[in-house]
Amino acid sequence: MHRLLIILLLLGLATPSAAQPCGDTGVSLQVLGSGGPALVANRAGSGMLVWIDGQARALVDAGGGAALRFADSRARMADLDVLLLTRLHASHTADLPALVESARHEPRTRPLPIFGPPGNRYTPSTITFVRDLFDGRRGTYRHLGELISPLDKSSYKLEPHDVREPPAKLGTPRAASPTIANILQNERLRIQAFNSTQGTMPATTYRIEAGGKVMVIVAAGVTADASLRQLAAKADLLVMPDTTPESTGTTAGITAIGQLAQDAGVRQLILTNRQSRPESREQEFLASVQKAYKGTIQQADDLACFRP
Repeated sequence: MHRLLIILLLLGLATPSAAQPCGDTGVSLQVLGSGGPALVANRAGSGMLVWIDGQARALVDAGGGAALRFADSRARMADLDVLLLTRLHASHTADLPALVESARHEPRTRPLPIFGPPGNRYTPSTITFVRDLFDGRRGTYRHLGELISPLDKSSYKLEPHDVREPPAKLGTPRAASPTIANILQNERLRIQAFNSTQGTMPATTYRIEAGGKVMVIVAAGVTADASLRQLAAKADLLVMPDTTPESTGTTAGITAIGQLAQDAGVRQLILTNRQSRPESREQEFLASVQKAYKGTIQQADDLACFRP
């Protein structure tokens, strides 16, 4: 009997348990997946939820394993106001079809806006990406074609959008750095975004305002430039991947993460997209960030909940 109890206890420690909703009141950010492209035990691919008064209102990314963590969090697809994609890599989108299909089994009737990067010659735009997945005639998941068909009245609809810079006024030269765009505003949320390019892949960073709090979700690989500092200014939470393109593992580049947080005056820095590294390297990494940033730093784990 004692041996059975020990086995059950060990199994419980090894398997993430179902979480309670992330905050019954106010605003919270929950990390669904704290991992990156490499598969790491107990870390799903990129994914985050913004909770407002006990309901999940914004989903950011849906990497591999994020659908399971979404279920663990007890969120509902029916409650979402918007779905935001920072990149169209598999590590950020692999579970999108599973989440979209699950919403058909909930009482969701209103459209679900999906925002993400524009395309270039190396990758489709978000609009094309969503249509390639769900088009009723040619899509990979064509059995879900009703979700984008304007003629089908049997289900809720997906509304994909490419995040694009506002058009410049006539006679005004285009800005050297990306222009911040207002992409969504309702009674609960105000969301701004700007695009950049990581290598050859477009990426989108978001500023989410809710309940008087500001959360900034930085796309993996984004360089800390003037637009990012502007978007992150005075944020209550700044969520950043634990590597940047200029770092590639170097101390100077990692310190730049902390410098951005310090310059922008953010209250808390959350590090996600964590890679598999020894504990000694984890401490070395944090020490490099702390050289520049003197505020609160926390490292994300799956289902971790943060209050702005």
